[in-house]
Amino acid sequence: MSLQFQKASTSDALTLNGMSKRAFDSDVNLGGPSSGGPPGYMSVPFHTKMARQGHLYKLTEDGLIVGGAILFLKGNELNVGRIFISPEHFRKGYGTFMMQEIEKLFPEAKEFTLDTPVWNVRTNSFYAKLGYTEIKRNKDFVFYTKHI
Repeated sequence: MSLQFQKASTSDALTLNGMSKRAFDSDVNLGGPSSGGPPGYMSVPFHTKMARQGHLYKLTEDGLIVGGAILFLKGNELNVGRIFISPEHFRKGYGTFMMQEIEKLFPEAKEFTLDTPVWNVRTNSFYAKLGYTEIKRNKDFVFYTKHI
């Protein structure tokens, strides 16, 4: 198995869009209030724009896309806007691999930030396991940070 994490191109946007939709919609099976996801999670124009602006990334296994991420670097802070793995590849360590690669890919980043829905037990335990610390929460989201 050869996993690679790299910047996605606009030609990857359609594939990543479909994967994003399936991944986020599957959360309804894990306690999500309904199918759905973050803004633009099922919009090809949004994913194309993110690729054009250099924020869209892909995780490939032997050349096939299995996941993606949208990342925003501002100074020495990297915001993990979202990560997603195709549902048929859940629970194989790909999310952990992707987060480790994100941290390596941006050596200038001293702080990594992200948020995830309060109700999503799976993602909250995932980020805590990776060393992210909860800094605040509201009724909808838990906000995390990690200093490198």
